[in-house]
Amino acid sequence: MQIDWDVAIAMDDGIVLRADVYRPPGDGRYPVILSYGPYAKGLAFQEGYPSAWNRMAETHPDVTAGSTNVYQNWEVVDPEKWVPDGYVCVRVDSRGAGRSPGFLDPWSPRETLDLAQCIEWAGTQPWSTGNVGLNGISYYAMNQWYVASLQPPHLAAMCVWEGAADFYRDLTHHGGILCTFAQNWYDMQVKSVQHGVGERGPRSRVTGDLVCGPETLTDEELARNRADFGADILAHPLDDEYHRTRSPVWERVTVPFLSSANWGGQGLHPRGNFEGFVRAASREKWLEAHGIEHWTEFYTDYGVALQKRFFAHYLKGEDALGDWPRVRLQVRHLDRFVERHEDAWPVTRTHWTKLYLDLKARKLRRDLPSQQAASGAPARTARITYDSSREMITFTSDPLEAETEITGPLAARLFVSSETTDADVFVILRAFAPDGEEVVFQGAIDPHTPLAQGWLRASHRALDPALTTDYRPYHTHVQPQPLAPGEPVQLDIELWPTSIVLPAGYRLALTVRGTDYVYPGPSGGRLSNFKNELTGCGPFLHDDPRDRPAEIFVGYNALHADAEHEPYMLVPVVPGLG
Repeated sequence: MQIDWDVAIAMDDGIVLRADVYRPPGDGRYPVILSYGPYAKGLAFQEGYPSAWNRMAETHPDVTAGSTNVYQNWEVVDPEKWVPDGYVCVRVDSRGAGRSPGFLDPWSPRETLDLAQCIEWAGTQPWSTGNVGLNGISYYAMNQWYVASLQPPHLAAMCVWEGAADFYRDLTHHGGILCTFAQNWYDMQVKSVQHGVGERGPRSRVTGDLVCGPETLTDEELARNRADFGADILAHPLDDEYHRTRSPVWERVTVPFLSSANWGGQGLHPRGNFEGFVRAASREKWLEAHGIEHWTEFYTDYGVALQKRFFAHYLKGEDALGDWPRVRLQVRHLDRFVERHEDAWPVTRTHWTKLYLDLKARKLRRDLPSQQAASGAPARTARITYDSSREMITFTSDPLEAETEITGPLAARLFVSSETTDADVFVILRAFAPDGEEVVFQGAIDPHTPLAQGWLRASHRALDPALTTDYRPYHTHVQPQPLAPGEPVQLDIELWPTSIVLPAGYRLALTVRGTDYVYPGPSGGRLSNFKNELTGCGPFLHDDPRDRPAEIFVGYNALHADAEHEPYMLVPVVPGLG
């Protein structure tokens, strides 16, 4: 393998970005796998993210097999596993990060333009066939959606592995509620490797060069060279131009792509992967969904094989897909994943099942409205009041009579009032074993992740009728509608897609609360790249008092039901193929 370090890529405004290029030795032209992001190309995975690396290496030995792992980097491909197959791997430090100078502004339109220009540079080098593919996790996946909207000519295919898409709905404001993740991520993972950290930062274990560039700037100089990311997000509480310029234009996303989602990624990525598959204009698009940690399957033999087969088809021109399924699902069971192939998302044969909330009995029921009508009983008017700061209301089903699969997007319809002019509503789909123990899973981050979550600020309840479906409410988030204290309103709440097969005897439950879900069992510990302890939601919390002032969001809310307003949960039950 031949490695060219710190190759210069000039942008149209004069800034020169730096890239490492890994390629087969000697002359020849090869397709390119490119990534562009802020995590510093010279920082080894093992040093920058030791807890994630150690967990993955210990439990998945196929990740480290067949490589010296010297060139492993966070969330991008290992060149030792790609260059021998006839690819050039290009890693670009994004503007203002690592060894690339400039103003650091994550996912900005300027960054997207930079990425487009890097693609065109890579497509015209003497070692390139002109076919450029994008690959990578998270940040390196999200900016794929954005740059695809620009349609750079040499972009031939992309693998969007766990990549959010809608900057507002997926990342910064869940249901209109500010998520604190972006600010904490920026502090922990980006500012720490900003260009100009210099001598105060790490050195490359391979070259010995300073990972964050040769100059060492003061804290004041560093601050002037970067966006105040958290403050920018806080200043844009609605889905305005700031967010839209950092989101894809789906009708312009026409490049072939593989979209890979993680069932356990509640709080960041999976919504974008499913939305992208459904809404992008690409004719050649494929969906895959898996589980376990956010970073793991990308590096396992399973993930690498999928990526290579996909890129062999679109970058090398090989007939590599054959009978590839349009949708490949790793369906989640209690103790394993079982691969199944489908032809559409949501799954075509889904039985959309309404589970009604019986407020008096605190039960989930299939037949509540029909029972009332058949018995001639008077209208069931009910109300539950709860303290939004410390109480939760849980509705539990009867034990399942048979094994039941729930795979797909979900939605809840509630009727809610508040003693103030607004309310934040958190809804969590949960499962319980016959002994009453809650069923949780190793999520993308948190080891105690529930089945599915949804969020909605009541004043953001307005729906876009053109984009809303029964199973995926789509809120506009442009014109808040304050509540009249004490008067209930209808809330249609999107819960992100999930997959689970529950045995007979298990129960489903829906919890409604005014704060983030907290796993009732032991702590999930800490990871080196996050500030907070893992207590059920990973780093995806909604606890910024500037967004949730106590005088509005700490108080009493109420759930309502009557014969005209039956709250329910819409569940995607997938029947077996037998």
